[in-house]
Amino acid sequence: MGFVSLKGIRKTYGKGESAFEVLKGVDLEIYQGDFIALMGPSGSGKSTLSNILGCLDEADGGVYDFCGVNVCELSFSQKARLRRNYFGFIFQSFNLLAKTTALENVELPLIYKGMKKRERRELAMQSLAKVGLEKWADHTSAELSGGQQQRVAIARALAISPAFLIADEPTGNLDTQRSIEIMEILQGLNQKEGITILMVTHESDMASYASREIHFLDGKIKSEIKR
Repeated sequence: MGFVSLKGIRKTYGKGESAFEVLKGVDLEIYQGDFIALMGPSGSGKSTLSNILGCLDEADGGVYDFCGVNVCELSFSQKARLRRNYFGFIFQSFNLLAKTTALENVELPLIYKGMKKRERRELAMQSLAKVGLEKWADHTSAELSGGQQQRVAIARALAISPAFLIADEPTGNLDTQRSIEIMEILQGLNQKEGITILMVTHESDMASYASREIHFLDGKIKSEIKR
């Protein structure tokens, strides 16, 4: 069994005639140290699957095993604790607080964990250093470029030392050069620090940085490329 194991995962939105089955029995093994690019057209189910993996959504059926724990059987608060302690998230829209500094944005998940100010500041600065932004720690989001904002978002995800990093279209709002910079950071985190990464993307050139490329279509995995 992998680090993450999915068996028969199903998800339907709506009821009756308006019901739409997004995931149709997905089986997937994710191993520690994997870097997976999840690809597919809009509506194929890839983002829904990533949300279920990150405990941001719930499956309607199947088994989701994370490090020996059946996530589908956990309570809401248990899932929140799992998410807070083991998962890092990177989103296309960055999701930074506009009027706070880069350092304060990175500190947020550490505040939720109840960490004391001195310790969380130190960890936040270490995370910013990993993405080359320690000199921008006191700048607000409005003073940063799109690429820098995404690097802050990566630093925020790294602050809790996640076991599993989930990135949903992390380069979707960036130009080609900034996208390459972000992908090189993610690849480095995977190869040098062994962080397991699942990235949702529709860009084949970005997917080429991953070690596994999984293609989704109509709620099912259709093919996989290993590098």
